[in-house]
Amino acid sequence: MEQQTFWSNADTQPLAARLRPQSLEEFVGQTHLLGEGKVLRRLIEADRISSMIFWGPPGVGKTTLARIIANRTRAAFIDFSAVTSGIKEIRAVMQRAEDNRRFGDKTIVFVDEIHRFNKAQQDAFLPFVEKGSIILIGATTENPSFEVNGALLSRCKVFVLQALTTEELTALLDRALHDPRGFGGQPVHMPPDMLKMIAAFANGDARAALSTLEMVVLNGDTDGSAITITPEILEQCTSKKSLLYDKSGEEHYNLISALHKSMRNSDPDAAVYWLARMLEAGEDPLYIARRVTRFASEDIGLADPRALETAVAAYQACHFIGMPECSVHLTQAVVYMSMAPKSNALYMAYESAKKDALSQLAEPVPLVIRNAPTRLMKDLHYGEGYQYAHNSAAKLTNMQCLPDSLLGTEYYHPTEQGVEAKYKARLEQIKLWKKQHT
Repeated sequence: MEQQTFWSNADTQPLAARLRPQSLEEFVGQTHLLGEGKVLRRLIEADRISSMIFWGPPGVGKTTLARIIANRTRAAFIDFSAVTSGIKEIRAVMQRAEDNRRFGDKTIVFVDEIHRFNKAQQDAFLPFVEKGSIILIGATTENPSFEVNGALLSRCKVFVLQALTTEELTALLDRALHDPRGFGGQPVHMPPDMLKMIAAFANGDARAALSTLEMVVLNGDTDGSAITITPEILEQCTSKKSLLYDKSGEEHYNLISALHKSMRNSDPDAAVYWLARMLEAGEDPLYIARRVTRFASEDIGLADPRALETAVAAYQACHFIGMPECSVHLTQAVVYMSMAPKSNALYMAYESAKKDALSQLAEPVPLVIRNAPTRLMKDLHYGEGYQYAHNSAAKLTNMQCLPDSLLGTEYYHPTEQGVEAKYKARLEQIKLWKKQHT
């Protein structure tokens, strides 16, 4: 009788599919939701599931959790894909759910990638969720606040699923090596530190971790009875790390926010790290340069006027030569912004003035500072009493430039930071002169 090898017994399904958890006890991660006594676990165990949305990055168990709920609940389960389904398919599914309701049966409709549905498609679910024909479970990698209709979102409980930790992924990989559904039928020699390397490479994604492990094992050195994984094999299978990034999704805004706040906090190391995260994931360098230019005035301003010059120069450099060469120019700009003295006085001045401008749109321009290019306008006293500052030895006048209702209002409050201290002293001199010549 011919001895069967590991390869002849190998299941044709991917490792991640073979090891998909069948119960809460097998599920890895999300202990903040599924630990003993936690709210979601209690709802599942009591079979009291209501409409909900699972929001989290790829590979954290959104679909798996929905299937576990289907196995435990006393309800019909319909797996629905937002990628391949339209209004016609939605209506057909809703009719099935309505028929079930008439017979007193519950129906759970699981919608994967619900953020891909447009408004009309999402609206098609709404009346059936409202009257209880279905229990909707949606899964999304995008912030549901932006991607799910408000009316539908208000009827669903949002559960945030987190990326798996390196420790959780390492435990999952170790189980894959010993579980009969994984590689438990064949000895695999792999040092524990290699499992940790694969777990770190996966960036919180269980599916990616298992796929990488499968690739590593299938490319391992075999003598017919055991498989040995060498550092060289592992390096070949993990040569390029996939960065979690979507230039139109929430992570895009999370990372630019991280860059902005790191510069504001005068942390050049963190700022350069977030810059690299964006650039290496394919972000447009001109987008980053525009945000850095905004930062130069919003968070630095007159504390260091050269910050704006540096930011604009970096933008021009990015425009001239592009990636990857312009990465160093952006690094120079980001480090400069991080190290520069900080002042948000210009930003606060505009925001304060904007509030008054919007609430007092009809305030007339004082006659004294209006132009009078025609005889009629002169007859109406346009420009009458105008004082030309250059005719004064101090280059100052006491002329009123604000509307009467805003007389005495101050918007710009300079700080003592950097060069702005000089502008503060100058402003105080101007105010003193005007007070003395009122």
